[in-house]
Amino acid sequence: MNQPDPARRSLGQRFGASVERVGRKIPDPVIIFMAFYPLAFLATVILGGHEFESMGAGGEPVTYEILPMWQAEHVRWIFDNALLQNWLAFGNGVLGVILVVMLAIGVAENSGLFGALIKRAGAWIPQSLLPLLLMFLGIMSSIATDAGYLVLIPLAGLLYAGLGRNPLIGMAVAFAGVSAGFSANLMPGTPIDVIIGMNAQVFAEAQGVPFTTADGSALRPATMNYFFILTSTFVLTLTGFLVTRRFVEPKLDGQDFEVPADINPGEFQVSSAEQRGLRFAGLGVLVSVLVISGLIFGPLAPYETEAGVVVEPYMDNIILLISLFFVIIGLFYGVAAGTFQAVMDVVKAMVKQMNAMGYILVLTFFCYNFLGLLSYSGLGSWITYLGAQSLLALGLQQFPVLLLIGFVFTTAIINIFIGGLTSKWMLLGPIFIPMLYFVNPAMTPDLVAAAFRVADSSTNIITPMMSYAGVILAFMRKYRPDMGFGDMLLIMLPYSIAFMLVWTALLVGFFVLGIPLGF
Repeated sequence: MNQPDPARRSLGQRFGASVERVGRKIPDPVIIFMAFYPLAFLATVILGGHEFESMGAGGEPVTYEILPMWQAEHVRWIFDNALLQNWLAFGNGVLGVILVVMLAIGVAENSGLFGALIKRAGAWIPQSLLPLLLMFLGIMSSIATDAGYLVLIPLAGLLYAGLGRNPLIGMAVAFAGVSAGFSANLMPGTPIDVIIGMNAQVFAEAQGVPFTTADGSALRPATMNYFFILTSTFVLTLTGFLVTRRFVEPKLDGQDFEVPADINPGEFQVSSAEQRGLRFAGLGVLVSVLVISGLIFGPLAPYETEAGVVVEPYMDNIILLISLFFVIIGLFYGVAAGTFQAVMDVVKAMVKQMNAMGYILVLTFFCYNFLGLLSYSGLGSWITYLGAQSLLALGLQQFPVLLLIGFVFTTAIINIFIGGLTSKWMLLGPIFIPMLYFVNPAMTPDLVAAAFRVADSSTNIITPMMSYAGVILAFMRKYRPDMGFGDMLLIMLPYSIAFMLVWTALLVGFFVLGIPLGF
């Protein structure tokens, strides 16, 4: 394929190429944490014994000291805690909870359930509502990342091609839903909720920040943003629909496209086996609701202790209950559709999902050990102290809305150059959750986490660093062979800008009006 003359490339193409060049030079987050660890150790050698005073969670002054980690007792601490306390048991076992959730999602996803649901929904979509429903399906598909990117987006192109319209319109709106709406969903306790929420609790508690709302109510990691992401699902669906109608359709409807001969519509039709599986999955939903209800009203029912404290075991185990839901419907679908013909097939589905978690294991080993070092040595508190003092010097403690918006836009810019939601949260969360809280206590962990989700998702569709960017570009090139990343960026930019502005305004509205972000 001939490359366009650099002198004749559009502004979007040149910007896209510049972002890609800069992004490729930034090391992988695993390498960043590998480098951070010895640098942090060296900093404790230089700053060991340094004392500073900061405000505690209750507003009282607290004196901290940076420990000289080169001393024998501290070196022993590093080796004694590297495997268990600082990795596998970090944050009361946050890694284990993430893995359990992914096992459950693996059963449902690898049974073929999510792909079949997307294809079935696609067959029912009327033309007048096509952008609206594609956006909604894209947002909902974030439960199973691969199904959204690898099934919905090419299916959306095929649906538009079948109508004689530019397939890039359908692919753009589906891409916006899957990726830009990644942090919105109707389902509570998704893998993203667990990863963001449980690590937010770790980041907060490591520096004495109460894991509570502004009024002092305890937060639940997996559902602390649920009301916000529930509302966001409908707001973003409507926003994406309007952007498609106002900006994307007028631009692309007049452009030429081609439909290659190797496009096979049958690939995206629901087979008889999938239809049978979907019918049984409906039965699985009923069974799972009955099982979970039996647990909620039975052994996991609320009770009152002798001290008069009401305990809600079902809420404390919400993540496992949601995981159980996915396992049951995945099993019902897989057995009926024939994808699960033996117990070993279910095991293979879970193993396949764990294979995809290999990077997370490597990332968390280096990240959690680095965070453990920061917490133990006091260096993390010192970094937070310096950042908070800088913001206080600017007088931003008087303007929490500006703090919130500033964090959103800072994260959005970083997201353009560093891919991966989890890795960015590991980089930014430990710094900003305590820092923003100590600048203004209204910046609670759930609010900072919600702001991160808004920023991260909104710019996913305009960065080449997003893991599926190349895959989506390849899909689009089937209909427009000369398409480059800059061209895709120009198509997706209206979605990114609209999502950023509308979603940020929604978050500010929740904050200013005192609406709970979750439960």
